[in-house]
Amino acid sequence: MINKTYEKYLLGDFLRIFLKVSLVFFSLIILLNILEEINFFKDENENTILVPTILTFLNSPSLLFNIFPFIFFITTQFFFIKIIDNQEIQILKYYGITNLNIIKLLTLISFLLSLILVVFFYNFSAKLKFKYLDIKNSYSNDDKYLATITENGMWIKDEINNEYRIINASKIENKYLLNVEILKFDKNFDLIQTIVSRKANIETNQWILKDVKIVDKEKTSSEETVLFYSNFNSEKISKLFSDLSSLTYFELKELKNNYQKLGYTTIEVDSYLNTLYRYVFYSTLMTIFASCIMLYIKRSRSKIFYIILGIFISVIIYYINYITDTLGQNLNLSPIIVSLTPITLLTLISLTQLISINEK
Repeated sequence: MINKTYEKYLLGDFLRIFLKVSLVFFSLIILLNILEEINFFKDENENTILVPTILTFLNSPSLLFNIFPFIFFITTQFFFIKIIDNQEIQILKYYGITNLNIIKLLTLISFLLSLILVVFFYNFSAKLKFKYLDIKNSYSNDDKYLATITENGMWIKDEINNEYRIINASKIENKYLLNVEILKFDKNFDLIQTIVSRKANIETNQWILKDVKIVDKEKTSSEETVLFYSNFNSEKISKLFSDLSSLTYFELKELKNNYQKLGYTTIEVDSYLNTLYRYVFYSTLMTIFASCIMLYIKRSRSKIFYIILGIFISVIIYYINYITDTLGQNLNLSPIIVSLTPITLLTLISLTQLISINEK
């Protein structure tokens, strides 16, 4: 009964510290982000503070989600500082709650909390991020050049010299679009020409269309080869969908299916999905890792040293995580290997620390 009471007390303590640390980081994100948005709208000659403020609050939850594993780490450090400074850890041991019991409790809390963050908070932040990008693009020239992939193929909106083009292709093969249909509109959005091509080489902005049929208002003609200028090329198209944080989990799965139907590489989408899959384990391991580091405070009163050491190591792990993701995408490594590398490293370090903790 006493153990249950202390477990509830520790649970409440951890959650309170977690909320406080999250609010501090969220406030810092808002402060830095709003300065960036104000600077952006300075160039757009937008004098109001309202739009930058709205954009900041739409974008900040997504940024906060990315640093939650680090927040778990900081929360755990402050949690142990509190119970060590107040001699609570000695009282807990008196009632039979060992260091390992505390770590198990924090591990369970972190696992459940990070699971909630992935299932609910991520999808919520993704919807806000999508709205953020939608509003932001309306204040730049990016809305003139848009592209998306659906079950009906790739769709591109292009604009050149007040002439609008809607381009559809059924499939992508390396640097080629297959079964291409191009609709040209004038500035009043009246259809002026339709171009149908079996195959288009999009390696450069000067597309080379093959087996072309051109339908104008007055006539229809066929050409073996036609040159077609576009703002898009194969490299730009490959980078169009890099901001996957604006898509919910189910939208990411749908995008992956559409990529596969279109013959487009799914490496980047797979990598991002694996990031979400390992998020819960990564956050939980950060809690275990921080617990192990902070329990050494019993042997040394240099808390600042262990806090700085812990932060330094967590930053290293963050960059290892980032580097493995980048290498995985560039070298076409297995997404499973890429996902397991940082988690395995963190697990080995944590296990080493757990074994060396002297339970008394």
